[in-house]
Amino acid sequence: MTGQPPPITVHVKYGDVEYTFSGSLEEVWTALNRFFADHAPAFQIAKALALSVDLQRLAEDCKGLIGFADNAPHLLVPKEKLTDNETLALCLLAAYLGFRLGMLKTDVLTREELQAKLGKNPKITSTRLGELVKAEIAEKTSEGGYRITSFGVFQMQREWLPRIKAKLGL
Repeated sequence: MTGQPPPITVHVKYGDVEYTFSGSLEEVWTALNRFFADHAPAFQIAKALALSVDLQRLAEDCKGLIGFADNAPHLLVPKEKLTDNETLALCLLAAYLGFRLGMLKTDVLTREELQAKLGKNPKITSTRLGELVKAEIAEKTSEGGYRITSFGVFQMQREWLPRIKAKLGL
């Protein structure tokens, strides 16, 4: 029996890119190498450009600023020392972190909850939330609540939290 070795099939999936290679071992090996040569640099570039959040680092960065009690996020700093936008963004960040850590049931806060935390009238709260949405720090959900965006989390961690901590002497 001088049979050919059976064909080999390799299926590669990375994100939205998906290929199946079939043939002899040499053909599949060559095709697979070509695939990685063509796509690996793009994958590395895409990974370098993707904004990702390290939850452990974010929790460390938020120590002393936010906390959780009674199934709700709370600010641990006087809101009088923060701008309205900083207060609202910090509340939304706390909801995000609490949800991701399994301490809260949702990462969405209602306008009324945010207004209570801000301590200002509904008009000021709506105006400030509109500014955060326009700056892509927050987004309005289809149900009318608000959550911080991935970009907002990144901006908070990179720029806002250090500025807030410096202002508060933390």
